[in-house]
Amino acid sequence: MARIKVTKVRSTIDRPPYQKATMEALGLRKMNQCVEHEATPQILGMVRAVNHLVKVEEVNA
Repeated sequence: MARIKVTKVRSTIDRPPYQKATMEALGLRKMNQCVEHEATPQILGMVRAVNHLVKVEEVNA
């Protein structure tokens, strides 16, 4: 399965609680922090919900 790298590029200050919770569930707490995840439908849905706060790149494993 493909892997994606998700980087937090915008702050969650003044964002709805569900967006803050989604960012925390993705493992993103600090600005410019990167995490790698498998590109499952669940993870892709979470990324889609906060796509204005993150940058997504495909990782060639």
